[in-house]
Amino acid sequence: MTAPYDAIRQATEAAGMIVMGALDVAASGAKGLSGGTLILLGAGPGFWNILTAAPEWVDGTPDPIDRWSTRVVGGLSDRFGAVAYYPFGGPPYAPFIDWAQKSGRAFSSPTGMLVHDQVGMMISYRGALHFADAMAFPAPQALSPCESCSGKPCLSACPVGALGPDHPYDVPRCHAFLDRAAGKSCMMEGCAVRRACPVSRGANRAPAQSAHHMRSFHR
Repeated sequence: MTAPYDAIRQATEAAGMIVMGALDVAASGAKGLSGGTLILLGAGPGFWNILTAAPEWVDGTPDPIDRWSTRVVGGLSDRFGAVAYYPFGGPPYAPFIDWAQKSGRAFSSPTGMLVHDQVGMMISYRGALHFADAMAFPAPQALSPCESCSGKPCLSACPVGALGPDHPYDVPRCHAFLDRAAGKSCMMEGCAVRRACPVSRGANRAPAQSAHHMRSFHR
C-alpha cells in the first residue's frame, strides 16, 4: 500500500529537502513513465547544514551532493516502496524539466529559466520518487508567480545581459564576466538573476550554497 503524501513530505523535510511537486503520471503525460504518482524532491532550507555535516561532504571524494542525494533519496525510495530517479548520472538523463513543468509548480520565467512557486529561481532538484499507485496530493497553484510579479526584476538583473527575453542564455558571456573582479558578487552570492526573483527568498538559501553551485558551474 502506498504511503500517504504527508508521511512522505515529513520524511523528506527531515532529510533536508522539500517536496517541489507531485504528478499524476497518466493525467499529466509525464515523459518516460507509465502510471502512478511521481513526487519531485529538492533542496530545502535545512539542506545545506545537513549536507555539509554528511560523510559525503567531508570525505574529499568528488561529487558530494550527487552522492548524498543518491543515498538519501535512495533511502526514501526503499522506505516508501518507490523507484528513485535523479537529475544526474546520464546520459540518458531523466526528464526533470518536463516533470517539473507538468507538476504545475515550476514554470518558464521571462528569462527562460525555470521558476518555482516556493523557491523561485533557486531551484535544485535532487531526485524523484515514482510510486506505482495513485496518491492524493495537494493541487498546485494554477498560475506562474511571474504573472503577478511587479516589474519583473529578473529581466534587468544580469550585469552583462547574458539572460534576457529576446535571446537564449549566453553562457560564454556569463563565464567571461565571472572571470573578472566585477563578477565576484555573482560568484560569492549566486546568480544575480536568480537572486532578483522575489520568490527566490522562499528558498532561504545560504550564500555558501550558492557560492558552491557557482564554482561548480564555472569550472
